[in-house]
Amino acid sequence: MAVTRERVLAYYAQGKEDTRLRGGRGRLEFWRTQDVLRRVLPAPPARVLDVGGGTGVHAEWLTADGYEVELLDPVPLHVELASRLPGVTAREGDARELPVEDGCADAVLLLGPLYHLGERADRVRALAEARRAVRPGGVVAAATINRYAAVHDTVLQGVYAEEPDRRAARTALETGVMLAPGHGFAAYFHDPGEVPGEFADAGFPEVERYGVEGAFWLYGDLGDWLDDAERRALLLDAQRAMESAPSLLGVSGHLLTVARRPA
Repeated sequence: MAVTRERVLAYYAQGKEDTRLRGGRGRLEFWRTQDVLRRVLPAPPARVLDVGGGTGVHAEWLTADGYEVELLDPVPLHVELASRLPGVTAREGDARELPVEDGCADAVLLLGPLYHLGERADRVRALAEARRAVRPGGVVAAATINRYAAVHDTVLQGVYAEEPDRRAARTALETGVMLAPGHGFAAYFHDPGEVPGEFADAGFPEVERYGVEGAFWLYGDLGDWLDDAERRALLLDAQRAMESAPSLLGVSGHLLTVARRPA
């Protein structure tokens, strides 16, 4: 089996995405992504194209920060929910063929599409479309899931001993293709070393890479740290200090890669 559009759309039609980053352990991914973006995006007001923006979890705070946000997503349910957010414009769209004019945005976010496009050619095409849509000097930021995340996560969740989960995690480790048993999640998991090459083929010769969660997402007491404002600030600061260390990039669940369109 492969990462198909039909499988991806069926998974997200279940409506789970709206709450994934708003509570529990997912808050670490949310706050760290927010932390990095607030440092690399042009200052508001600026126009941000949020491609594959889901239900608007990031579009919501970007709008509150003063950005003009247009969200594009292939899942009708996501577009419906995102369109309810104050100030957010949302419509259906495919990362590989953006329905926008050249150079229309100051920044383009791809915080989901690259791990739901199973073919390298499609991922490069999505990055090239982001390059077309952003103005010269503008920012493109893309999230990927790391190749080792499935093995780490299944051990963390206590299901690595179950043969179907172990087989799926090991397949992702070996091939990049993750087809989770049970709930239908399908994605491509990158080796961190792959990502700069995909950016380069799309016209971005230089990139900056940020480990989103570091090793902290694997800590059993993560929730306690995130629930306490003072301890949370310390945790985020600790990961910020190590976020681009090459030897640690792969331990994060997610990697955020940032590039600027050449002038």
